[in-house]
Amino acid sequence: MKLVVGYLATPGGADALALGIRLARSLGAQLEICLILPPGKLPALGGAPASYDQLVAEQADQWLADAVAQVPPGVVARGHRLFSDSFAQGLIDEVVRLQADALVVGGAGGGLVGSFSLGSVVNELLYSAPVPVAVAPRGIRESKVATVREVTCAVGERAGADLLLQTAVRFCAAAGTPLRLASLVALDPVFGSLRGDGEAIREHALNHARLTLESAKNELPEGFPITATVADASSVEEAVGRLEWHDGDLIMVGSSRLSAPHRLFLGSTAAKMLRVLDVPMIVVPRDQLSEEDLL
Repeated sequence: MKLVVGYLATPGGADALALGIRLARSLGAQLEICLILPPGKLPALGGAPASYDQLVAEQADQWLADAVAQVPPGVVARGHRLFSDSFAQGLIDEVVRLQADALVVGGAGGGLVGSFSLGSVVNELLYSAPVPVAVAPRGIRESKVATVREVTCAVGERAGADLLLQTAVRFCAAAGTPLRLASLVALDPVFGSLRGDGEAIREHALNHARLTLESAKNELPEGFPITATVADASSVEEAVGRLEWHDGDLIMVGSSRLSAPHRLFLGSTAAKMLRVLDVPMIVVPRDQLSEEDLL
C-alpha cells in the first residue's frame, strides 16, 4: 500500500506528514512524500551558474530530506520533488504515476473555520482527486498518538455508500482497529418541511437512520468489532459534535452524488462536519477506480 503525502515546509505540511506517518504505521503502508514546486524561469542571481529553478530545487530537496528524516523506523518513506503549474494537479499526477492508494494533505490554509481551514489546493483536491483524500486537522503534528484508535464511518443511503463501508471495513481489518458506524440526523428544513408535529418528524428521521445502520451491520463479517450510533440534533454540526471523539480517531465520509465518475466532490454534509471536527477526515470516491481510469 502506498500513501502520497502532499508536503510543504509549513505547519500544514507538518500536519499532513504527521497524519501520513500515523496512517502508514496503522496500515503498514509506504509513504511517498511529494513536494510540488511552480516552474520558474528567473535569471541567475549575480551571474551565478545555477538557475532559479536549480536553487529552489536544492532548497526543496533539503526540505524533503528533513521530512523523510522525521519518519520513524519501521516506515518506508521516499521523497519526490516535482515542478507543476498546479500543486493539486501535480499531486494527482503523482498519485496516478505511483499508483497510490490514498492522498494525505494538511487542512491548514484559508477558508473554513475550526480545526480544518482549507486552502485552495486542498479544496481543489476534495473536488477532483481520483483516490481517497485524508485531511489532517490543524495541530495534529503535536499529537503523541502513534496509530489510529478507531474509525468512524458516516453511513447513509446515497449512491456510493456501499463502497464507503467496504473501504472502512478494509481499513479496519488492515489496521486492527474497531469500526463505529454513525448516522447523523439533522432536523433541518428538509425534515422540517414535512407535515406533522416535531416529535413525529424526529422519530421518522431516527427510525430511518437506525434501519440504515442495521442494514450496514448485516453486511459485515461475523465477529467484526463494530458499534453503531445515531446522533440527532438541529444541525449536522451539532449532531457530529455530540459524538464522542478521542485522539487517534478518524472519520470516513463518502463523496457527494454530484461528483464526476471516479472523482471526489465534497458534499455539503461533509463540509459542515469539517467545521467542527478536530479529527482527521478521509473522503472516499463514490465509485471504484479501475486501472483504465489511471491511464
